[in-house]
Amino acid sequence: MDAVKGSDGSVKRPGKRPDKRAERSRRTREKIVAAARDLFVAQGYGATSLQEVADRAGVAVQTVYFVFRNKRALFKDVVDTSVAGDVEPIATMDRDWFRAACAEPTAAGQLRAHVRGVREILARVAPIIPLIAAAAATDPEIAAQWPTDPDPRYTVQHAAARALTAKPDARPDVDTDRAADLLYGLLSPELYLVFVRDRGWSPESWEEWARATLTAHLCTDHE
Repeated sequence: MDAVKGSDGSVKRPGKRPDKRAERSRRTREKIVAAARDLFVAQGYGATSLQEVADRAGVAVQTVYFVFRNKRALFKDVVDTSVAGDVEPIATMDRDWFRAACAEPTAAGQLRAHVRGVREILARVAPIIPLIAAAAATDPEIAAQWPTDPDPRYTVQHAAARALTAKPDARPDVDTDRAADLLYGLLSPELYLVFVRDRGWSPESWEEWARATLTAHLCTDHE
């Protein structure tokens, strides 16, 4: 596109026009995913039809099929966006919050930031964890969408443990594998659900308990 002259004689080059079609597509996808998440949590994967998702999202069912092809693909997108918090294809270990936590100069500081970040993920993803197990039990193709060897969640926690155990206030008698096991177990969605869903703790109370417990096990300074 050619440059144009402004009224003052200066040369102005037009900027890139926003892609309105891409923005509409993104908003449509987000509406469908949000509707599907609500319905999957409320009534289960098997009991939810794509027509119900379309009705809740305010789109034609053909749109749902066009964007996602089938219910399995939609379900995977619901889980993936719940973990990430957005639709950006960025792995957890490449996310700003994870990198910032690992960059903390002390193990105690890393735990504070790490548990906060994990709490925000669990608030989104923990309610749908039981749905994954139930859906995978009846649909082998869904089970194949989430590999368990190696477990991606353990991979993330092991990377965090590797950074943590290198810090000056990390307990010298706890190696990386042991630290990763503690992070993996105490920050699990299953344990989060026991406290927050079943026992009625607030997410903030769970976060403080998890942070304090991990600090006691992994740091020389327990304050």
